[in-house]
Amino acid sequence: MFSHVMVGTNDMDRSKKFYDALAASVGANAGMIDDNGRLIYMHNDGIFIVTPPIDEKPATHANGGTIGIACSSKEQVDAWHDAGAANGGTSIEDPPGVREGGFGPLYLAYLRDPDGNKLCGLFRMG
Repeated sequence: MFSHVMVGTNDMDRSKKFYDALAASVGANAGMIDDNGRLIYMHNDGIFIVTPPIDEKPATHANGGTIGIACSSKEQVDAWHDAGAANGGTSIEDPPGVREGGFGPLYLAYLRDPDGNKLCGLFRMG
C-alpha cells in the first residue's frame, strides 16, 4: 500500500545511532546516507528514511501518528524495544506485552525516537 515511510530529524548522528540499533535488532543492515544527506534503511521490501526537513524548519513528530515495525517473535519485539531505549529512545505507554484487539492477539512495544516520532514493534501472535 505504501512505497516508503519517512520521518524528520534535527540530529542525523543521534538518529543514525538510534535507528541502526533498531535495524540490527530485527536483522536489518545499518542505514546508509544517500547523496541528499538522507538516512535510508531497506529491509523485507520496506524502505524507511530519516531526513532533515527540506524546508529547513525544525523536524516535529506527528500527533496521533504511529509507525509500526514488523517483528518475527515476542523476543524480537523485546530486543527492538531494548535497543531503542538504550540508544536514545523513550519507552512509552504500557510495557511490552500482549494486547487483544480486532486483529487478534498482538505483542506490542512502543517507543518515541529521539525526535519524538512514535514507533511500535509488533508481532502478530494469531
